Amino acid sequence: MIITKTPLRISLGGGGTDLPSYYTRRDGFVVAGAIDKYVFIGINRTFSNDYTIKYSETEHAASIEDIRHPIVREVMAKHQVPPAVEIVSLADIPAGTGLGSSGTFTVGLLRAIHALRREHITSADLAEEACHIEIERLGQSVGKQDQHIASFGGLTCFEFHRDGTVTTYPLSLSDATMHDLEENLLMFFTGYSRQATKVLGDQKRRSERGDEAMLDNLDSIKDLGLSIKKALEQGETRLFAELMHEHWLHKRERSAGISNTQIDRWYDVGVRNGAVGGKIIGAGAGGFMLFYAEDRQALRLAMADEGLAEVRFTFDHEGSQLIVRA
Repeated sequence: MIITKTPLRISLGGGGTDLPSYYTRRDGFVVAGAIDKYVFIGINRTFSNDYTIKYSETEHAASIEDIRHPIVREVMAKHQVPPAVEIVSLADIPAGTGLGSSGTFTVGLLRAIHALRREHITSADLAEEACHIEIERLGQSVGKQDQHIASFGGLTCFEFHRDGTVTTYPLSLSDATMHDLEENLLMFFTGYSRQATKVLGDQKRRSERGDEAMLDNLDSIKDLGLSIKKALEQGETRLFAELMHEHWLHKRERSAGISNTQIDRWYDVGVRNGAVGGKIIGAGAGGFMLFYAEDRQALRLAMADEGLAEVRFTFDHEGSQLIVRA
């Protein structure tokens, strides 16, 4: 039995500039944080001559080509994993809620497959292999931040270069700032879910054809990401929250699919009741809302009145791990 544990994430600044359609033109920058909500992948040898895959569905496939789950199929094909294998996935948070679950799943599965083959792989190579599976083999309209933050963990900065390489380094935070963020960043589930690839498809198409409005918007998002990095490293958490608000206003302009009247209303309720700034986590159109609260109690009461459940979290500093090999 092999079990891996891989963290989900929140994006703190620069999200959207990690898509190849943008960074191959103008370089990208993202600062993200891995959180203590995880995807667990288990792999076990069986006595049957097929593949068993258990997620929200259960599959029994005679061959790799018969596997319906696209990520599992591509990972198994790339590594030519023989049959008599059972793969099981469990997650703390539902898929499609903006916390990078697809990238996290891919990283966790690859970590497990490499452990099954008794191969060592670095965090950087693990992230790049996950990106290759999702972006190149599956052709999904996603970026690279989810796979990288899932692999590395921590509060981490990523520079996405035009040649496809990624520079990774930790956000330099004091303990006081780290504790401040864990106390005052509050996350609420909107009850909706969506596929990030659908929301990001418009951004990808417009960026690829050189749409200046889209590229200028993403330039502003990148600049805000860099400003957020500077504010956090200087311990200026209120400024971070104000920049987060500006970041959301720019993000909302990027595509009609990012927000809607209900999300806008919830955001307004938040900022009227103790939040300095906030955003929808992920591509948009639902999932989780993240706020930086000046008055945590008022914000929690207001969101509870709106029927939004809070999910409390702290940061994960380990990244994807092998936790059982037996």
